Amino acid sequence: MPLAKLGYVVLDCPDPLALATFYAAVIGGTAKDEGGGWATLEGHGGTPLAFQAAPGHVPPQWPAAEHSQQFHLDLHLPQAEMDAAEKEVLALGATVLEAGRDRDFRVYADPAGHPFCLCAC
Repeated sequence: MPLAKLGYVVLDCPDPLALATFYAAVIGGTAKDEGGGWATLEGHGGTPLAFQAAPGHVPPQWPAAEHSQQFHLDLHLPQAEMDAAEKEVLALGATVLEAGRDRDFRVYADPAGHPFCLCAC
């Protein structure tokens, strides 16, 4: 029997509401400012996400064994939608992390520098 259940996956960042808004545009849902340097993403139907203000936030580096990547998100979508999704995430402020991308997944950083992948399913 588990001791607890997952509440949120929390991403540290300089601007919680801005990052919640970015992910709302990417995976759906609504960004909500909870106050006190905390924002959540509601109604997207996946794992609950929250965003916490972290003064002095230093983004992870991808891929770099000497620096922690901390974690990354895998976002699944149909293969046929990969090119259109890439255009959208870049327009929303993501940056490409791997120039030699694989056909089945592509690696980006969100506006706060957290890595995420678009993965064909």
